[in-house]
Amino acid sequence: MLSLHQLTCFLATYEHGSLTAAAEELGYAQPSVSEQVRSLEQTLGVQLFRRVGRGVVPTTVADTLRPHAERVLASVDDARQAVQQARSLETGTIRFGMFGTARLYAGAGLVADVLARHPGVRVELIGQNSSDVFEQLRRGRIEAAMIAVSSVTSEGMTVMPVARDELVYVSVHPDRLTHPITPQRLSQAELVMPETTWRAEDSTRIVLRQMLHETGRNPQTRIEVEDVETAIELVGMGLADTVMNRGAAIQLIPRLAPEAGMVSLRPRQYDTLAIVHRAGAVLSPAARLMIELATVRIQQVAEPIRLRGSARRADS
Repeated sequence: MLSLHQLTCFLATYEHGSLTAAAEELGYAQPSVSEQVRSLEQTLGVQLFRRVGRGVVPTTVADTLRPHAERVLASVDDARQAVQQARSLETGTIRFGMFGTARLYAGAGLVADVLARHPGVRVELIGQNSSDVFEQLRRGRIEAAMIAVSSVTSEGMTVMPVARDELVYVSVHPDRLTHPITPQRLSQAELVMPETTWRAEDSTRIVLRQMLHETGRNPQTRIEVEDVETAIELVGMGLADTVMNRGAAIQLIPRLAPEAGMVSLRPRQYDTLAIVHRAGAVLSPAARLMIELATVRIQQVAEPIRLRGSARRADS
């Protein structure tokens, strides 16, 4: 019966043109390799090599067998890797990139979803701002991530928009919330804005700058902070107003600024949230699981995007 061991010895001998060299590569004794090749020839009823000096030369039958043997062994290796990945999904570490605001209202639920399915795993949610998460993805430290796509370039990435989250104006002053906020009113507002380290790449600020383009002004920040929780607390104190994702506002206002309210911008503005991974990447079962669960979670708190195509790819 034809065996994987026979095919392994055959391919090593074919590649090196020597039973001795094949044995050295495989870590076997030379007689063992010779026996496996001879047994394969007997099983198939053909001659695979001719002895020439101290080496061997493959026959035309060996040339025919070679690609089939390579495919068989490659399939076995793929199967082995698939099993190992499945095993790691039960006991290993699952890493997924998710920018700060999305983690705020989906992160804990996402971790709970993972542990409900795979209680033996260790979970890491990685990243702060979308640009930070994207850099981790670009460097290969994570396989996939959820980011706000307006803040990054998609070169070499597959981008799958899954939801959009409206940006809202938040204030403790009721008179400022009677009507949607126009670009002119926004350009005159004094704001507290989070993500100060990433202010140039922050997706919310990018959207606001585009909104105010026709006024010739940028959003006026009175206070700069790092985290959205501090920003909303300062709004609650009446020290400034802010613009933030509706999903985050719904989570934070009751807890940190119960006197505050929110109103839409005019025209309405949105952050687009997307799953991103390297173009052409073969994702592990863990990455596919995180993509599935993160998409469900984020679509529960933000407006789902239903695409006819499965993804948008940018390779240039």
